[in-house]
Amino acid sequence: MKKRILIIGSGFAGMWSALSATRLLDQHNRDDVDVTVLAPQAELRVRPRFYEQQVHRMVAPLAELFDAVGVTFIKGFAKEIDVAAKAVRYQDQAGEVTSLAYDKLVLASGSKVIRPALPGMNHVFDVDELDQAVRLETHIQALGEQPESLARNTVVVAGGGFTGIETAAEMPERLRAALGADAKTRVIIIDKATEIAAALGQGPRGAIVDASEELGLEWLLGRTVASADADGVTLDNGERIDAKTVIWTVGVRADALTEQIPAERDNFGRLHVDDNLKVLGLDDVFATGDTAYAKTDDAGNHALMSCQHAIALGRASGNNAAASLLEVAPHPYRQEMYVTCLDLGAWGAMYSEGWDREVKMVKDEAKQLKSQINSVWIYPPAADRAQALAAADPSIPVVA
Repeated sequence: MKKRILIIGSGFAGMWSALSATRLLDQHNRDDVDVTVLAPQAELRVRPRFYEQQVHRMVAPLAELFDAVGVTFIKGFAKEIDVAAKAVRYQDQAGEVTSLAYDKLVLASGSKVIRPALPGMNHVFDVDELDQAVRLETHIQALGEQPESLARNTVVVAGGGFTGIETAAEMPERLRAALGADAKTRVIIIDKATEIAAALGQGPRGAIVDASEELGLEWLLGRTVASADADGVTLDNGERIDAKTVIWTVGVRADALTEQIPAERDNFGRLHVDDNLKVLGLDDVFATGDTAYAKTDDAGNHALMSCQHAIALGRASGNNAAASLLEVAPHPYRQEMYVTCLDLGAWGAMYSEGWDREVKMVKDEAKQLKSQINSVWIYPPAADRAQALAAADPSIPVVA
């Protein structure tokens, strides 16, 4: 009977885990191990692009790729992980609940924005999941059908981190496309920090301030949203902002499946892992991508919840799950090079290197790089066995 490496999730980390595990098995001429991906769909949803227009196109099909390399795909939702029994219960597309045994488990189920229990959150949009991003795009495109008002022409973005800034920077152009080039629009970023782009640090701040001024983005600092409704938000100090469009971008947390693993987690719900991405205290469970609290280097830095880290984490976790099963040497995860490429809408972009985010490029030059990253670098390899497995080598740097 074949052994099984079971990977939960088909995002960046899950897809690359499957390819990397298959690569190592192929190198050892092992055809007695099945690499299985369990996910709601056989596709990579390109989440880093959900702030863009035409979001329905931000999907890369994986069925042909999985077939080409021999990965088994099971369409379903993981419901329960039984570490003691080494089994996962999942609900299939027919609604039936089935149990799936594993020899090695790789948890690559990602993360999600957790909305707080505030009044009126049902009126709020986000760009975290594909269906929510599509809902937002449909809403913006329909704004022109509403009577002109300050609320109709105003977008409030809750959160001034990566996603909040990239989303806000896109909004002036998207509003003009929906309302007309001469529409008087407002885009307001609400952030609890007292400095613009505090989450990104001092290095990128100048570029973000310049872009905000040119794009007309307003920053309201030291404030949080207390409640929302169909016509706007009320802030924690009682201030009212009329807006038909409110977008939530804060509060990301690892998938709730991590809570079923009897192991230590960080403040974001990510599982503590060793250098090989094995969950501490568990021999047969690996965590990767947004579910893993993993050291990137020996200087105290840890992987972020980003596709940049998820790709490298995936290549390492799949390889190491297979290595553990084969009892061969693993490939410890290290990702010492860290870069930031922040999309700033019509202004351009900002590219920095290092954990202190030293700015190297801005505006059009950085925008060209961001376009290359978003349209080529983060997409799956072609459905060619040799090419795909070669691309899954865990020694390949994501950025060099």
